[in-house]
Amino acid sequence: MSAAAHELFDYVIIGAGSAGCVLADRLSADGSNRVLVLEYGGSDRSVFIQMPSALSIPMNMKKYNWMYETEPEPGLDGRRLHCPRGKVLGGSSSINGLVYMRGAPADFDRWQEEGARGWSYADVLPYFRRAESRREGGDEYRGSDGPLATRYGTLENPLYRAFIEAARQAGYPASDDVNGYQQEGFGRMDMTVKDGVRWSAANAYLKPAMKRANLKVETHARVERILFEGRRAIGVRWSRGGSTQEVRAAREVILSGGSINSPQLLKLSGIGSADELLPLGIEMVAHRPGVGENLQDHLEIYFQQASTQPITLYSKMGLVPRGLIGARWLLKKDGLGATNHFEACGFIRSRPGVASPDIQYHFLPLAVTYDGQGLASEHGYQAHVGPMRAKSRGWVRLASADPFAAPRIQFNYLTHPDDRVEFRAAVRLTREIFAQPAFAPYRGREIQPGADVTSDEAIDAFVREKVESAYHPSCTCRMGSPSDPLAVLDPQMRVIGVEGLRVVDSSAMPSITNANLNAPTIMMAEKAADHILGKPLLAPSNAPVYAAPNWQSAQR
Repeated sequence: MSAAAHELFDYVIIGAGSAGCVLADRLSADGSNRVLVLEYGGSDRSVFIQMPSALSIPMNMKKYNWMYETEPEPGLDGRRLHCPRGKVLGGSSSINGLVYMRGAPADFDRWQEEGARGWSYADVLPYFRRAESRREGGDEYRGSDGPLATRYGTLENPLYRAFIEAARQAGYPASDDVNGYQQEGFGRMDMTVKDGVRWSAANAYLKPAMKRANLKVETHARVERILFEGRRAIGVRWSRGGSTQEVRAAREVILSGGSINSPQLLKLSGIGSADELLPLGIEMVAHRPGVGENLQDHLEIYFQQASTQPITLYSKMGLVPRGLIGARWLLKKDGLGATNHFEACGFIRSRPGVASPDIQYHFLPLAVTYDGQGLASEHGYQAHVGPMRAKSRGWVRLASADPFAAPRIQFNYLTHPDDRVEFRAAVRLTREIFAQPAFAPYRGREIQPGADVTSDEAIDAFVREKVESAYHPSCTCRMGSPSDPLAVLDPQMRVIGVEGLRVVDSSAMPSITNANLNAPTIMMAEKAADHILGKPLLAPSNAPVYAAPNWQSAQR
């Protein structure tokens, strides 16, 4: 052991991702607590990370991405899907699509019903507001002076407005703010961008906090296990460059590794199902069979239409135009380099009897795959569309007791029949929107799925072959009632059955939210900080929320 073996901190945070960065800031803010952050990745000082439109580049780099893959997925004809996770300061907030989307108010009320008391929408809205600094200003739903900057895109491309208008023509409402009073409907999509730069959790929270003498951040630090005395977490063993070190936590160890790495590290440290850990020779600390179970995600298809007018981003995909976009961004931090290009969105209900939206749209004035690998060979536009509340459940399990071995990941995508029914609705409802008069000046052929893909069987086959993850793994260390044998965390995010250990990240969600995960993960860390420090919680909000008056009898 090195001399660092005797270092003592009040709090040791594992992971400098969306949640860990928030905690690093909030727990060190008053100067009285010594805080250590251990992050396996390195610096985020790359133009590819900081330039919003370059988002697909770091997502495809081993330097910044854990590069996980699923097991062969039985519901997808045995395909393995990419499961990217950020391995860099800022975590996945440094390689994601920069979408700021909170989820539906009903999601958080459901969390409370699922045993996460104190996490209803009224309880969490004040923490969303505390986190946010919205360029367009705050109100009773939105924050105006928090660390996390959000803004709308410019909607310069006419296809964005055509999409919103087509949805209105199809009978759907417009929403002034899908993150505010009314999620249901179509409108502008917020992004985590400030002054043209990706506003990751590292830029928003961690870097300002790193100026403090009481906060220490170690990069390239691989945590191998959490250390216990009896059932109390007392520290962490980590390694870098062949040397192993141990640090002690006087108050708490906080695991913010994300929905893949957090359950993996709990299991390596002896917290999980005895049936899984004992055969691997791992000494049990607490039998919690829910660790690594309940894995959820969002799947989406790319519904692509050719454009008869050369106004899409396709003309900007060549080497010279891309170089000019990059040069302008480097000089002025504006132009097409300063947006994620997801500037319009929508939330709809798949059928009558669904109380709150369960299908989400991201609209893009380009036909391309999310990872940037599969560019269409013509002008086109697309909607990313998929059901938000899939019933299929997966797991994260250890491949071995070696902390350097990647875990096994199985989502069991589309194995629940209801998920396939919802995808059929998503395809047909999207086709109807794209057929509206607002798109008439631009509408060419349907590139994907293709006009002949109309029957249930044809849609199912297309989805199995082409569906992709929206990269929202979650729920593997879920909060719930301490009496629930499958809950991993209590509603204060403490690991049930041990002391001095919490998990704060998207794995703590009882069930997945009805939108992208970065915003709610940051909110959860904001609220967790108050729990950890023993501060009074922010007063619940009484802001009203929209409910479709005809939801029981009509789809729109």
